[in-house]
Amino acid sequence: MAMVKICGLKDAETVASVVRMPVDLIGFLFAASKRQVTPEQAGALVRIVRERRETGHRVPLTVGVFVDPTMELLAETLKAAPLDAVQLHGAESPAFCRAVRETFGIRVYRVFSVSESASAADDDARTNAVAEALDPYAGCIDGLLLDTAGGGTGRTFEWSRIPHYAQWARRAGVPLFVAGGLTPDNVAGLIEAYRPDGVDVSSGVETNGAKDITKIRDFVERVKGHESHAGA
Repeated sequence: MAMVKICGLKDAETVASVVRMPVDLIGFLFAASKRQVTPEQAGALVRIVRERRETGHRVPLTVGVFVDPTMELLAETLKAAPLDAVQLHGAESPAFCRAVRETFGIRVYRVFSVSESASAADDDARTNAVAEALDPYAGCIDGLLLDTAGGGTGRTFEWSRIPHYAQWARRAGVPLFVAGGLTPDNVAGLIEAYRPDGVDVSSGVETNGAKDITKIRDFVERVKGHESHAGA
């Protein structure tokens, strides 16, 4: 069953509601964004998750989203907000990803942007290009996330590109997440066609720029419920 990540959470009420749903990961943005939180704000939200975990409940992993952070920034952030993982959206090298894992003992998810227009290359050429770009990251990351170029655009990329990355992820032994323009209305189609290991949503479950609990619940049900019916 595909994992669900809800990203860009900012307030305690939303976090308290989401952790009671079958959500697998929640994300806090530390990069410049209208959804950005400070380490101190994130720390308070992480405590909500940890307190529920301590009572024996299953809770989502907490993920910090960064763009080209320094090790010093990560250390400062993790001191205030003890996250389970970091998600790196910039030009972070394999060596940097490995250093983060080894220094802080947390999971590292690496994001790769997929251009909205596919090149004219054939399947073999695309598969080779993906391998050339990603092979240096093998053994350095715990997950791969595909997003539309630019990130946070609310637009999908061409999903036909997914299999080339999925092939690499299987070989590397890491889960493949898909983000970019997902909503409760289109996520079931993505899962049906491409079977990613996980899906990541932010603006697609918002109303007027704020997280909408009804939309979050609908999104989660479309993922988890669709697969339950598909496997029946």
